[in-house]
Amino acid sequence: MESPARRAFLTGHRAEQTPWQALMQRLRRGIVGKLFDFDTPTGSARLVPGEMADVYRARALCQELGVRLALDAVPHSSRLDDGPVLWVEPGLAMSRFQRLSPDDTRWFVQPGCLIGDLEQAGLRQFVDLPCHLTVAAWLADRECCDWRTGRTADSGLVHALLLLNDGTQANLGAFGEANHKPLDTSRMQQMIPELFELNATAPAAQLHKNALWPGRYRLDALAPEDGGEINLAHLLLGHGGDLGWVEWVVLDERAPQYVPHAYQDRFFQRVPSAQAQELDQQIKAVFDPTGVFPDAGQGA
Repeated sequence: MESPARRAFLTGHRAEQTPWQALMQRLRRGIVGKLFDFDTPTGSARLVPGEMADVYRARALCQELGVRLALDAVPHSSRLDDGPVLWVEPGLAMSRFQRLSPDDTRWFVQPGCLIGDLEQAGLRQFVDLPCHLTVAAWLADRECCDWRTGRTADSGLVHALLLLNDGTQANLGAFGEANHKPLDTSRMQQMIPELFELNATAPAAQLHKNALWPGRYRLDALAPEDGGEINLAHLLLGHGGDLGWVEWVVLDERAPQYVPHAYQDRFFQRVPSAQAQELDQQIKAVFDPTGVFPDAGQGA
């Protein structure tokens, strides 16, 4: 039987590429890092970026060609085997970390940095957490970021730069009367009021009464315990990679050591309510309305 490729060669017609084939070809031409195609029926590959520009290019192509972009090495809450997916693993090219200044307790940290390296550098909040986890995986993992409702500040997360579905960046950090930096883009001017509106709804008020936050996305970051400072970066704690791609974070070494909940109280053991699931879907729609990143859902 004559192959499509040979027939195209003889007739002078080029066989039409599938979106997945186009993604693989265009990524190989335009990235510095490494790309591994797993050759599955639906389309699956891993990208290890050589620079942040690789992620920018991957996001743009995934949006154009209808491919999901997923953070590798984290448990995802939705099935990712029913369509094409590009797994992105932050590697050595994204593993830098350093103090902001010699006497500062805050650290600039890239997503490929290992938790074990931070613990050895003096960030004691990571003692007893898996040393092989990247910061991106730690931040995305719901079980590792399951602080009590209103206590997201215990994470030590100070700031985060997030690449959104449309290619714009979100500067997420302290937010209040004296700090409106997150509103410096039109996208954020739209997103932040929407999130506060969701937090003011009756379903959200019910969820805030739980000692352990029952949703996947930490909307309780907008209602810190004891009138603490609101920090928009805390919305990313346990986000599963569903809300965007984290370019870098700032962490404070003064955060308390994380103490996991008893087994029966852990997030993946709790049965999500319909209210929690609906709120998660609404938060997901604010961050990623076009579905470039994995779907919202419940799970570890």
